[in-house]
Amino acid sequence: MNWIILIVAGLFEVAFAFCLGKAKTSAASEKVYWYAGFVIALFISMSLLIKATQSLPIGTAYAVWTGIGAVGTVLVGIFVFKEPATFWRLFFITTLIGSIVGLKAVAS
Repeated sequence: MNWIILIVAGLFEVAFAFCLGKAKTSAASEKVYWYAGFVIALFISMSLLIKATQSLPIGTAYAVWTGIGAVGTVLVGIFVFKEPATFWRLFFITTLIGSIVGLKAVAS
């Protein structure tokens, strides 16, 4: 169950990064809503990370959490914000995913 909580925490990390990206490109009147979304997603993400680390090793949990956030944020950047999807970018994201899976596999 704590792995599911950790994955959801990582997805909320992607959500707060998305909110920052939207705030950057929004009109002044909309920025406050995106920043509010950022704060809410940040709070949820951190709360779930705290919950997950009560029974998972902190080093593994933190690495998986940041990895999910990094991969998800790059994918959001590519698909939502039209950032470039170069070979090397995709290659290193793939290696990061492999590392996250490896950490999960060896975690006690």
